[in-house]
Amino acid sequence: MRKRIIGSTPPDARPVEREWLDLDRLAEVEVTSEDPGHPIESALLPGPGPGWRAAGPGAQTVRILFDRPARVRRVRVAFREDSRSRTQEFALRWSADGGRSYREVVRQQFTFSPPGTAGEVEEYAADLDGVTAVELRIVPDVSGGDARASLEQLRLAAG
Repeated sequence: MRKRIIGSTPPDARPVEREWLDLDRLAEVEVTSEDPGHPIESALLPGPGPGWRAAGPGAQTVRILFDRPARVRRVRVAFREDSRSRTQEFALRWSADGGRSYREVVRQQFTFSPPGTAGEVEEYAADLDGVTAVELRIVPDVSGGDARASLEQLRLAAG
């Protein structure tokens, strides 16, 4: 008798990691502020790092400007807050005209309540062609507190 356990993963099967765009080669980035110990590169490029953090409190913007129009099919954002409870909002937008106008992909709020809820990872399907800019605007505390915006990871994929 042949038998198979449903839902099991064969030992030789490995999860497929998406091929994220090489933003270091394809684009430049603008940020409204940056803590020198938490540079934006550590949130945008592969490898371990502290992630990005703003130099001061309040709303912040991270803008990726592509050298040539790009295709974007998936977006992953990851945020982490280990020290304080707060409600954060972010908006992800894209432009096809060099940033003169933007279209919103998603706007979302979530609440950090460390240690139980200290991280948030979201991945979105997109169907964006001719992307010249992607903008992430973060309001770190919608109640107006003195929290600093941070970003653990931002990844874009073409496939």
